Amino acid sequence: MIPLTSAKRIVIKLGTGVLTSGIGELDTARIEAHCRQIQLLRQRGIQVIVVSSGAVGLGMGQLGLQQRPAELSTLQACAAVGQGILTNIWQQCLSPHGITAAQILLTRQDLRAKHRHNAVCNTIERLLAHDVVPIVNENDTVSASEIKFGDNDTLSALVASIAQADQLFILSDVPGLIDMKGSGEVVHYVKKITPEIDAMAEGSNQVTSVGGMLSKLSAIKIAQRAGCGAFIGSGKDAQLFSKLLNAETIGSYFEPNVSPIKSHRRWIAIQDHTLGTLTVDSATAEALRHSPQSILAAGVSSCEGIFDAGDVVSICDSLGNDLAHGTVNLDNSDLSTILGLSSAAIDATQPLANNTSSQSNAWVIVHRDNLVLVN
Repeated sequence: MIPLTSAKRIVIKLGTGVLTSGIGELDTARIEAHCRQIQLLRQRGIQVIVVSSGAVGLGMGQLGLQQRPAELSTLQACAAVGQGILTNIWQQCLSPHGITAAQILLTRQDLRAKHRHNAVCNTIERLLAHDVVPIVNENDTVSASEIKFGDNDTLSALVASIAQADQLFILSDVPGLIDMKGSGEVVHYVKKITPEIDAMAEGSNQVTSVGGMLSKLSAIKIAQRAGCGAFIGSGKDAQLFSKLLNAETIGSYFEPNVSPIKSHRRWIAIQDHTLGTLTVDSATAEALRHSPQSILAAGVSSCEGIFDAGDVVSICDSLGNDLAHGTVNLDNSDLSTILGLSSAAIDATQPLANNTSSQSNAWVIVHRDNLVLVN
């Protein structure tokens, strides 16, 4: 059973296939139905954040395009045309319930830079405190390939993580995770996403959408690490949340991790881009495979990249396998000066201002409190 009744904050992601009835045709009746369900949830004391697709599809219709454009500038033009229409409709449909909507448009860079990440978190918190429903979408108008989320499934999981939501609901035109390799039925409960569960995923062939079940499972893994339960179900069911509140068995529910990442490390956990790589010795690598460990200078074999203290780096074993990500205490030049040195030689180096360790061979390069295991 999905513990929706105990949730205090949830993220609802609605796909293009749910919100539109065709290219450029917004299904206003369905959005109205979802707004009624949002009001029901709010009456139960549940705060709601919406991640809404549909801007590109709406723009395609307005510009007379039948296929999702491959050219970035045309895609951005579609988003620019469609986003205003999308937000306007959400506000019109929420207004009869006395609800104010707020538009939040994000790029990957907004979550990579810590100060911008914190600004997003603070904005969401303030909006919810004022009883506003944030309507989040990727800022496709300015997003280039290197700063794109790739799909709104991933975006919704990142929003759920940074907003410390209890549950993430990924709603599309499918009733849940279907066991295509076996029974052909919906898998209602998943404790852990195993390779067998991954094998059930299939891509999407919708001309206005990106991803499919594969992207949904990938997004759910992000949410689970943050201690957020996740649900895949049909966004075309106008009574979906009423049924869930009544404990009906529908859709697919994915349990959160038993030991979620603590809030102060969530920024590290959601980073898809690191500025450097530390290769560690076999003993350090083996320890990291079991639990988070501080990375000491004596355990680092080499470093690559240009980074400053406070940047996120990857920690890898000698074979290049990614073990963890963490914020480094030294810049690359300072770190390079002590790698390979003996304990006595490290003691003899000029003390580094941003390292507080006083033990000869215990220069802490990445503290365990600022480190997140990748797997």
